[in-house]
Amino acid sequence: MMQKQKLRLLLVLGLAFVSFGGWVLHGRIHPPSELPHNYIPFIAGLIGMILVPIMFLFRKTVAYAYVINGMLVIIGTITMTHFSLAHPPESFTFVTVAQRTLFPDIAILFVNFMLGKAIFELELLKGEGTPARHGRFFRYPNLGWWGVHLFTLSAVYTLGHLLWS
Repeated sequence: MMQKQKLRLLLVLGLAFVSFGGWVLHGRIHPPSELPHNYIPFIAGLIGMILVPIMFLFRKTVAYAYVINGMLVIIGTITMTHFSLAHPPESFTFVTVAQRTLFPDIAILFVNFMLGKAIFELELLKGEGTPARHGRFFRYPNLGWWGVHLFTLSAVYTLGHLLWS
């Protein structure tokens, strides 16, 4: 096994384990058997834990896995932020934000995203001397592309919440 393949396998396993940990944590807090809408994150967690790591293992599906993983992170970030804002802590201090909101869970999601980004970038790496990509910050697959999607989907989610509440 080549060094690049070994590194990719370790990153994919790390992604699967982080996804599994987040999925189990979420299932413990919000069991799907309690409320029907708890099935959405349950299924999204299964996709992120099983399908996405498998897709990252094959060169032909790496780009799709990267996009699906990123979108799952964005959707999770938006919905957990909404839940934290709908159920705020008594006071806003560093300790209450860290312990009484879903900020740590969102941080786990960002680890998930960064692992997916690392796997994607590793697949594009030709060799040790490969220069960093240059180009427009808001174009795929740069991080600005994800920022645009996070902002746009947040705005759509907020509008939907305000108009249909």
